[in-house]
Amino acid sequence: MLFYVLRRGEAQRLSGPSLNRRRLLGASVFALAGCAYSPNAPQGVTPARVVVLGGGFAGATCARTIAAIAPEHRVSLIEPNRTYTACPFSNLVIAGMRDLSAQQFGYETLAAAGVDVIHARALDVDSVRRFVVLEDGQRLAYDRLIMAPGIEVRLDALPGYDAQAAGLLPHAWQAGAQTLLLARQLSAMPQGGVVALAVPQAPYRCPPGPYERASLIAAYLQQHNPTAKLLILDSKDRFSKQPLFEQAWRRHYGAMIEWRGASDGAAVVEIDAPARRLLTDFDDIRVDVANVIPPQRAGAIARRAGVADASGWCPIEPATFASRLQDHVHVIGDAAIANAMPKSAFAANAQARLCALQVVRDLSDSNSAEQPLSAKLLNTCYSFVKRDEAISVAGVYRPTPTAWQEIDGAGGFSPIDAPDAVRRAEARYAVGWFDHLTRSVFG
Repeated sequence: MLFYVLRRGEAQRLSGPSLNRRRLLGASVFALAGCAYSPNAPQGVTPARVVVLGGGFAGATCARTIAAIAPEHRVSLIEPNRTYTACPFSNLVIAGMRDLSAQQFGYETLAAAGVDVIHARALDVDSVRRFVVLEDGQRLAYDRLIMAPGIEVRLDALPGYDAQAAGLLPHAWQAGAQTLLLARQLSAMPQGGVVALAVPQAPYRCPPGPYERASLIAAYLQQHNPTAKLLILDSKDRFSKQPLFEQAWRRHYGAMIEWRGASDGAAVVEIDAPARRLLTDFDDIRVDVANVIPPQRAGAIARRAGVADASGWCPIEPATFASRLQDHVHVIGDAAIANAMPKSAFAANAQARLCALQVVRDLSDSNSAEQPLSAKLLNTCYSFVKRDEAISVAGVYRPTPTAWQEIDGAGGFSPIDAPDAVRRAEARYAVGWFDHLTRSVFG
């Protein structure tokens, strides 16, 4: 089996002020309360065609899981790229602490596991006649469609910030070429220069990601450009793991990092990319390097498929991840409106495994849609604050009829005021977390 069972009450034992990270690494992605599922196909089940769009942590996990527990069904994964570049740990690449190649994974093991991997771009979805249109004109029919399109960086949301501007002021929020561009710009920045990091309003992929990035950029500057300044221009007044990040900034970087929030008038409202100017309601700020993270929405195919609403994201039935807008379609990962669950790689992986079970049950039992599995999902997220120190947060979530809700007291943060040894241990756990997650998905 490709998942573990989190025993009832285990989340509480894992959490609290002294959250044990070794046990978290071995903990389940989700808990099945009072139910079990056998991977053996029920007698008389008609083989179905399941199509999965998107080969990231959500899509690849879902395709692999269905192929493992229900090999009687044909599972096709549509993904245009032959190499997946992971976003978790990519901030280490920006700071010169990790090679981009360590972030890259292929799909060979998924094919070997029985997934029909199709490297093509999906152009459209006909949800009435149930087929996906590929870029070569091929129509791929489905009985169930699982969409994991990830995010689209909105290049129409911030005046002055378009595709050309992103080539000058990178967002680096989709790992790959933009990651390397930002790393090169930091390396070429003049001594004593200013780096600005513009953060959008939520929701966006990886809520603590901008602040981990700020920490690691500061670590790079401290070593290579110690008189430089890092300015965070935030569209919010509060952010994920804020007390932990701010404590780390004071401790390690002093006055090098300056954070300004929405109440300070720091939200960037316009960009002059050629001049490297960021305009807020009160300031016109000229910098040497600008990392502009624009607003985001579900990947473009979600809108063409009719599963995204006016918010740009995809409403779902919480327990099953079934689209609320289209029949026989499920949406998982960053594109889905999963309420309290963050848009993170670990959450996407957890959602994908549960969705796979729900889809397989639905294909074998006409009553399963009315009686979905009772499940709780776990998310854990590590953030580096320097090369060898990290902080973390864990949460446990349950579905209600309308939303995913966090279970109070079932998660926890790294302890505040922890000694360096604890932060270094968390950095080691983070490496194990990433290795475990990527091996479980990509082999």
